Amino acid sequence: MDLDALGACLSTSACVVTQATSGLIVGMLLFLVAAGLTLIFGVLKIVNFAHGTFYMLGGYIAYSALGATDSYALAVVCGTLATALGGVVFERALISRVYGSNVLMQLLICYAVVLIFDDLVKIIWGPEFHAMGMPAAFQVPPLYIAGGVVPPFYAVLVGIAALIAVVLGLGLSMTRLGKTVRAAAVNAQMVSALGVNTSLLFAIVFAIGGGLAGLAGALAAPVRSLSPGMGFSILIESFIVTVIGGMGSIAGALVAALMIGMVRGFGTIGFPRFTDGLIYIVMIAILLLRPQGLFGRRL
Repeated sequence: MDLDALGACLSTSACVVTQATSGLIVGMLLFLVAAGLTLIFGVLKIVNFAHGTFYMLGGYIAYSALGATDSYALAVVCGTLATALGGVVFERALISRVYGSNVLMQLLICYAVVLIFDDLVKIIWGPEFHAMGMPAAFQVPPLYIAGGVVPPFYAVLVGIAALIAVVLGLGLSMTRLGKTVRAAAVNAQMVSALGVNTSLLFAIVFAIGGGLAGLAGALAAPVRSLSPGMGFSILIESFIVTVIGGMGSIAGALVAALMIGMVRGFGTIGFPRFTDGLIYIVMIAILLLRPQGLFGRRL
């Protein structure tokens, strides 16, 4: 614990901007992963333990696509679309067969997928760490805000994640598909009785969830190393975000992700050896006050 260092940081605008930017990056990446996790649980009541795999695959596919096309934008699109398609295949081939089954059955299937794809990544890309490196378009001088250093790539990444949050929120509240998804989250059987193809709807939900996780992996690839099993760590934090925000709440996932991001950003200054523990303490404190999460509905 180093409260003096934390106090000194909070009294310096440059340090606040730098650490807040770091927290925003962590928070927005967590939101993209947790939003898909929350959406899938909200509609299908499936705890998708394999969700981190889509994050991992998005990063690796973007890494390969960048090498083949030399275009980071195209690499991100490839990573997102490939994992969205993977989400559809995963839901139709496996998850659709265990709807309504015991939760342990669902978890076993998801865990099997995690192990299978971790080994496939080792076979295809090798067991060693890979680094995409910063795309050429972003190898420019950093921005300076109130004395703090903000890499342009960080600003773009936060902007993309914020745009996705707005589109996702407006899409769920204002579009026909979004309203149907929300209705299915409340009563899928009634939605089916009204003539909606729920099988197609569930596949679309998994496509969106998988695509969001893959997008997060592709966006994170230039600033994080790629390794087999990398999806597991972000999966745990995504579950924490989902629980804090309230199971099934997209707005809750955004607020919780930003909260966890800031805890990480400033926790590394004041609690360098206890940052992970600090996150769990925040989760416990919130759940003691609101067991359903910040935006969750009390059952």
